[in-house]
Amino acid sequence: MKISVSGLRGIYGSDLNLYEICNYAELFGSRLSDQGRKCVLGRDTRSSSHIISRVFESTLMKRGIDILNVGIAPTPVVFREARKSHAGCMITASHNPLDWNGLKFIIDGRGFYEKELSEMLEQSVQQTSLSYGCSVNVISTYTDELLELVADMQIKKDKKIGIDPGGGAACIYSNTVFRSLGYKIASINDTFGIHPRSPDPTVDDLNELRALVRSSSLDLGFALDLDGDRLVVIDKTGKKLSPDLTLLLCISSAMKLGMTKFVLSVDTSSVVKEFILRHGGQVHFTKVGEANVVMEISEKGADAGGEGSSAGFIMPKFNKCRDGLLAGVLISSLDNESINECTRLSSKYRQIRSKLAVNSSLHKALVERLLDMLTPNSSSTLKIDGIKLVIDETSWVLIRASNTEHAIRISVESTADKASALHKDILTKTKLVFDEIR
Repeated sequence: MKISVSGLRGIYGSDLNLYEICNYAELFGSRLSDQGRKCVLGRDTRSSSHIISRVFESTLMKRGIDILNVGIAPTPVVFREARKSHAGCMITASHNPLDWNGLKFIIDGRGFYEKELSEMLEQSVQQTSLSYGCSVNVISTYTDELLELVADMQIKKDKKIGIDPGGGAACIYSNTVFRSLGYKIASINDTFGIHPRSPDPTVDDLNELRALVRSSSLDLGFALDLDGDRLVVIDKTGKKLSPDLTLLLCISSAMKLGMTKFVLSVDTSSVVKEFILRHGGQVHFTKVGEANVVMEISEKGADAGGEGSSAGFIMPKFNKCRDGLLAGVLISSLDNESINECTRLSSKYRQIRSKLAVNSSLHKALVERLLDMLTPNSSSTLKIDGIKLVIDETSWVLIRASNTEHAIRISVESTADKASALHKDILTKTKLVFDEIR
């Protein structure tokens, strides 16, 4: 089981069972007892999500906490609704495989910060309430509020958009949002619980959506992950865009709205920083992880931010989490000139991201050994999240522990002619050190 600012995740029926769900619900409920009596609850479309939701719900009700249940809904919807109460929880393992599941805790409309998570895990469960809470099914106003947010944007109504929510929680929401903008849409894989492709569109080839875009002469294609916080973009030629380019397109749209100050995770392509600075903006970097980006945005007074590796765009004015639907709306509003500028700039870099299965107990030792091995060949080193080694003006390497899996994540960026060799070298050295310490 993996516990981090990204939430609690594990393989259901193995390291994540209903006893664990009940235990963590008790801890979360104990933290809420003194601060609020309502909790928004939503779930994705995994087969285990319904029973986990029921157990979580009953545990909090036992503590006298009222449940506002939005049912199957994207994570951004649950976060948005949680701004109106004190807390929320999303039953999801996001982009992880279907046999995984988990809990994403929400407080004050955002995910837990690392310190808050530690405090919750270390606290003792307080005595339950003498009265029971109730459960009420609620209808989210997320869609109306998103449309209101972008009402002043000059969106051309003649665009044609392909949508692939992958049978996930965004199925109904995605069609409603883009139809309401006046677009013509063609959707596939839009039935709850039928998952014809990987839950993670960033690693799936998305051949069905790409073929749809080409055969129907669509302007764009949008694929979402199982809980709707990740977005992958297909351009009009049927090409799948990189996560960093997707984030760059969101940043471009945000700057057209007057936003100038951004926070980026340390794994984000250098082109995003270059674009922001070129257009008179400011950039700050932080650790990978949605909650880390949100916290840094708050501390720096930034307008928005995101993570390059997941294309996760965060605009706290609307939502303090990655929001795939918001990202899609912003990108669809861009004209061809803006899209071409971002595409041209990003073509000078190539990112390669991979992971190596490593038990979490070995993460620290592995990263420390690699730091000693690789530092002599780098011009500078950043240690805010694992180790980021800057090789030269166009090349960097990031090695860090995963927040969501028992894995070490390896990211490299360089020019197209050097990226593969650099990645192969770093991966080989990482495996060598891993073999030595395990």
